[in-house]
Amino acid sequence: MNLESPTVNVNKSAEDIFEFLTKVENFEQLMPESKQKFEKISDSRFLFQLKGMPELVLDQKESTCPSQVVLGAASDKLPFTLTADIIDCGDGKSTTKLTFDGQFNAMMSMMIKKPIQNFINTLSQNIEKL
Repeated sequence: MNLESPTVNVNKSAEDIFEFLTKVENFEQLMPESKQKFEKISDSRFLFQLKGMPELVLDQKESTCPSQVVLGAASDKLPFTLTADIIDCGDGKSTTKLTFDGQFNAMMSMMIKKPIQNFINTLSQNIEKL
């Protein structure tokens, strides 16, 4: 299952957005209002829970300064990645797009597609507000 957020314009440089997204504690600011739990586990790992969903642990898998940050599920039970692609537009501005890529069976995909799409859209909208 592959889902994408809309590309958003951000009034910060690509480097600033990259720095923000590589600090896992900053993801708490991007979470939807339905966030019930957020906990930084290490400099590259955090746990979060949204209302009605199980707790998820994300690891920073890789990063390419200043254009990409890849997070992935720490558990093999729900294998997925969340990639932020950042493009520098000059003049201290950039664009960001989030891509969710998960390996789920058809039934699971059907159940989680809408909530995941809403989640990445909210993250993207909150990045735009930075």
